[in-house]
Amino acid sequence: MTRFDYGLAQVLRHEGGYVDHPKDPGGATNFGITRKTLARWRHINPWFMLKKSQVRALKKPEVAAIYRALYWDRCRGALLANGLDHAVFDYAVNSGPSRAIRHLQGLVGAKPDGVLGALSLRAIQRKINTIGARGLINALCDRRLGFLRRLSNYSTFGRGWRNRVEEVRRLALNVAESSNKNINQNNNRRNPMQFLTGYKTYIVSIIMLLVGIGQVLGVSIPGFDGQSSGQLIIEALAVLFLRRGIKTEIGST
Repeated sequence: MTRFDYGLAQVLRHEGGYVDHPKDPGGATNFGITRKTLARWRHINPWFMLKKSQVRALKKPEVAAIYRALYWDRCRGALLANGLDHAVFDYAVNSGPSRAIRHLQGLVGAKPDGVLGALSLRAIQRKINTIGARGLINALCDRRLGFLRRLSNYSTFGRGWRNRVEEVRRLALNVAESSNKNINQNNNRRNPMQFLTGYKTYIVSIIMLLVGIGQVLGVSIPGFDGQSSGQLIIEALAVLFLRRGIKTEIGST
């Protein structure tokens, strides 16, 4: 399951099937896709020329295509951190992608123009480096709740909205936490020969030193017959002291 598939499955759990609540400004809606959105997707203008029966007959393959193009891709979900992608995606579906993006941009200090370009993505990453993905997810969900509470129909739909945001928060935080654990495990998983990294020069030098000493003691070692014991010992000591000097100098800068 891709990150989009996971996010879509969670969104559809909240959106449900066909509804046409008189107090819902979205009007006739199916799988969370409003009549206006479906008309725009199908290039029907004006939107009311699209019959409500077509909203009711909407099928999941088209629903998935709409959500990917108009919400997931618009929010650059594939480029966002794990967990944050779901929080932004669900917010975009529930309250519009432009608003979700602008609120995210406001939290990270980017220009709130409703477009997640390169500058905004860099600002998001800087914020994550400062407070972590979990911190940004919490901040976005808090801002989303603040927006919803100011709506005139909050008294009608507020409880459901609040429950939805809190569930999105929980799922997004869990995904972010799992992602961090996987990254840490990968970083801590060491190659069996990794302990030799940075010490290869020392090992070779010590071998040369031992071979040179062995030759002094009269021990003949194949592969080193063409080199004198003195040469091997001098080269080995030179390499050892040179490498130590370089490391000391680098460490003091």
